[in-house]
Amino acid sequence: MTKKIIKTQNAPGAIGPYSQATLVGDFLFVSGQLPINPENGQMPDGDVQAQTRQSIKNIKGIIEAAGGTLQNVVKTTVFLKDMNEFALMNEVYAEFFSENPPARAAVEVARLPKDARVEIEAVVYLG
Repeated sequence: MTKKIIKTQNAPGAIGPYSQATLVGDFLFVSGQLPINPENGQMPDGDVQAQTRQSIKNIKGIIEAAGGTLQNVVKTTVFLKDMNEFALMNEVYAEFFSENPPARAAVEVARLPKDARVEIEAVVYLG
């Protein structure tokens, strides 16, 4: 199988030695997306809901660059700075994945890059 790197201006560029996403066969592996607005390089102030919305918009931009949609997402992992914000994150998450939602894990972490409140990664099937 060949590996293809996916890169788009509709999501923030990588802030380290990794790709926004990697396409292998029919599977797209989207790197963890911080809630950084690709237009201005800024994160929404503090609110986990605004940050969740931006992270998912970034994932959407990457998936669309690979020829898919959010409906192709089969698995996500949500990294939360504070598990007490799970319900707030979940409300926004449900806006994007209301019907036939993907499998998901959600974990609390001690700290995220740039002190974000949330980071989300995804596995996408494009076959």
